[in-house]
Amino acid sequence: MGRTIVSLLAIAALAGSLSFNSSAGAQTAAAPAENAAPTADNAVMLTIFLKHDQSRPLSELNAQLEKQGYYKAFPPQGVEVVSWYVIMGIGQVVTLRLPASRLREVNRILENTAWGSYRTEFYPNYDYKAIGIAAHDKAQ
Repeated sequence: MGRTIVSLLAIAALAGSLSFNSSAGAQTAAAPAENAAPTADNAVMLTIFLKHDQSRPLSELNAQLEKQGYYKAFPPQGVEVVSWYVIMGIGQVVTLRLPASRLREVNRILENTAWGSYRTEFYPNYDYKAIGIAAHDKAQ
């Protein structure tokens, strides 16, 4: 239980620092963020729901994505794709691992290239597998 609270506090601190460091008003095109590799002390994971517009045919959606440069820009170089699934009836679910400093860059790429074909939802997350398995093993 204590680890969970510490983890939740860490996520809240990260979210708070990201919101306080942003400028007010509309976002402008960002200069490319540093190309740092994700490490244990700077990495975040981000799960993105790309919900497709079901009122339009897939060929039309793909043509729009191509025109907007989605396939060329996403995912950006140096960002690790942890998983990328098609979920029937929803669209795609992509989990990325990236340095926290590149979060805005990923968001801007999707705003500029995916909107129109997809509605987006973002969920920051972390790898709980080792902790969960250890808790299970300890309970045995």
